[in-house]
Amino acid sequence: MNEKTEFAERLRNAMLTAGYPDRPAVLEREFNSRYWGRSVTFQAASRWLRGQSIPSQDKLQVLAKWLDVEPQTLRFGEPSIRSCTSAIQVQETSANYYLERETFEAFLSLSTPQRKIVREVILAFAKASQADKTE
Repeated sequence: MNEKTEFAERLRNAMLTAGYPDRPAVLEREFNSRYWGRSVTFQAASRWLRGQSIPSQDKLQVLAKWLDVEPQTLRFGEPSIRSCTSAIQVQETSANYYLERETFEAFLSLSTPQRKIVREVILAFAKASQADKTE
């Protein structure tokens, strides 16, 4: 499915969930009664529902408010929280994460001249490590 088709599916589902039939005439009427700008045509509403176009951001805001959904959810769908959460959990549970975090916190607590010295030491080690890899 493409982006427009996925949007149309989310719009139809939101309309049905809110208790409205997923029909262009209903969408046109309900949208135009809430929108302060230039009204949309039956054809435009039909294109939204068929996945041929996506409304502009201001229209999307009105649709989201009317259908009681988040605008970003209506436009892009639900975020993949599971993948983000699992990546964070793996990172936080590794022993190196805590050691590195402690090191960075200690670095940030140093004075500016001390930070400069530590930075130079780190860069010297990095340069030496690069030289070892090329040999």
